[in-house]
Amino acid sequence: MKITVFVILIAILASCGPKFNPEITIDDIKENISYLASDSLKGRKPGEPGDLLAAEFIRSKFEAAGLELLYNNGFQSFNLVSSAELGEGNSCKLADRSFTPESDFLPYAFSANTRVSAQVVFAGYGIEVDRDSLKWNDFKDVSAEGKWIMALQGDPDLDNPTSPFLEFSSERAKGLTASDKNAAGLILVAGPKFSENDELSSLFFDKNSSRFSIPVIQITRKVANEILAETGKTIESIENEISEKNEGISLVTNALLEVTVNVNLKETTTQNVVAMIRGSDENLKDEYLVLGGHYDHLGMGGPGSGSRAVDTVAVHNGADDNASGVSAVIQLAEKIAAEGNPKRSLIFVAFGAEEMGLVGSKAFTAEAPVASEKMVAMFNFDMVGRLDSASEALSIGGTQTAKETEQLLNDLNPGFQLAFSGEGVGPSDHASFYLQNIPVFFISTGAHSDYHTPQDDTELINFEGAKKVMDYSYALVENVANRDSALTFQEAGAKFQRSRGGRFKVTLGVMPDFAGLEKRGMRIDGVTKGKPAYNGGMLKGDIITAIDGKKVGNIYEYMSRLKTLEAGETITVDVLRDDKPTVLIIQL
Repeated sequence: MKITVFVILIAILASCGPKFNPEITIDDIKENISYLASDSLKGRKPGEPGDLLAAEFIRSKFEAAGLELLYNNGFQSFNLVSSAELGEGNSCKLADRSFTPESDFLPYAFSANTRVSAQVVFAGYGIEVDRDSLKWNDFKDVSAEGKWIMALQGDPDLDNPTSPFLEFSSERAKGLTASDKNAAGLILVAGPKFSENDELSSLFFDKNSSRFSIPVIQITRKVANEILAETGKTIESIENEISEKNEGISLVTNALLEVTVNVNLKETTTQNVVAMIRGSDENLKDEYLVLGGHYDHLGMGGPGSGSRAVDTVAVHNGADDNASGVSAVIQLAEKIAAEGNPKRSLIFVAFGAEEMGLVGSKAFTAEAPVASEKMVAMFNFDMVGRLDSASEALSIGGTQTAKETEQLLNDLNPGFQLAFSGEGVGPSDHASFYLQNIPVFFISTGAHSDYHTPQDDTELINFEGAKKVMDYSYALVENVANRDSALTFQEAGAKFQRSRGGRFKVTLGVMPDFAGLEKRGMRIDGVTKGKPAYNGGMLKGDIITAIDGKKVGNIYEYMSRLKTLEAGETITVDVLRDDKPTVLIIQL
């Protein structure tokens, strides 16, 4: 009898206390951000243990609020390449001299895995450009076909931070030039003006898993000078001579270099966390709003991570970017679940691998739990934790992607200084939904000096401001979820991400695959109506393999090809469509 009474008492006590607080509170926001941005999660890098712990925490919040977990118990898993590491058998030999990996030479992550034995020629900075008044040719006196090209890192205008050669000076740009010249491989070396210390840069993955068909390696000046010994030149003297003459220098050597490259691109698994609240209206419950924000961040930082503190290896906690946005998704899920089901259904998503190129949101839209035509709006929360208390400025993107959006935002505004951006494409996960013709709301309190650094910590969050943003967001979501008619989608801006700092005279008007997930070429994730690609018959899902007969394997090569084109030209674009080769004729 005593046992029965005790069991009943426990059951009564358990039923009295809610599993979660249905209100949006500062304490709950602080709890969510403090955990997600804690040192123990080590920056939530995709595929790492902290990434999984974050996903499990988010899932537990959804589950406690009574949401229906989708996919595999709330996890939509997907694979991606997260890092690069040296495999076995990397070697570099000059005659009877063998060099040591990592101290004497090192491949790049995008190098082909292969063995090459070939003669070495030296070609200045490895640059060839003939554009208006900008002219430079490091290959005019040397044939590179079938040979190793050795070239200096950087460009001929090293002291100029806005050098006109910048777009041709990256390792990938020089690799493409070498590949176009049918070189056997590319060797890069840093002169003392480029890097005072004769040290190799670390092997890092640049977030694009595409690779060249030729080996691309870096060597120390000491090794380079051994290769050049018979010419009487050194890297130091060549760098000075190029600077003094302001023209390229090429040399032919009799050096035969044998190199074996084996770089492993480490594939890992991460996940989106997905849950649903079913709508209550018989006529509208099959229409869906998506509320999302990415939960991944930069891990420990370091080269290639996206950290702005390039030389610092430390936990990048990402309290604002984007523990704050995930907290918004959790808080809204809890409040909406407690308030009773709205007319339309809502899907809540914490996206993985946004920092790797919107990989998680692309995986979601590619295999969505409902048809994209049924999604009537997407709310994306990315960095909502640093509201300026003085200006109370709130940035909202995608405001022209539905006819009703800006009126709605103004009508429900509790006093924010709203800054509207009409375009549907932007640097976050909402872009993946705009490409599916879904109206988007990109809500953010904006960037700050701690963005992508180890200083983006919980103690710098404006919790009162974050609550105000979430309260406003709740009002917006409630309106869109319960209004009689869905928002009216309209195109707002091109369906492609503009290049940062690129010098393009033309555009095709496409949204490329930034992460290099497609290995046969560059996949097209969106085509803008009325632009050259659209007019030429290009379709979403086409894979560009060549432009005017020149190979395109990834976004870097695509951009390099684009920079050589002129307005008014008619070009051919080779694409794979449903695994069948097709040639499109496109006028720029």
